Amino acid sequence: MVSPAQYFREVMQELKKVSWPSRSQTQEKTIVVILSSLVIGLYLGLADYIFQQIVAMTITR
Repeated sequence: MVSPAQYFREVMQELKKVSWPSRSQTQEKTIVVILSSLVIGLYLGLADYIFQQIVAMTITR
């Protein structure tokens, strides 16, 4: 079993090997995620509204 200190030393060594994105790359990807989420949310909201109207029209007949 590895001691906690050894474990954290190994974790730090592995984190130094990671290729981290630049600040601008992170900002670009964040904008893409936010815009994608908004578009998908609007699409699902519109689809939900349309199906609600269809169900309401079907029930009231």
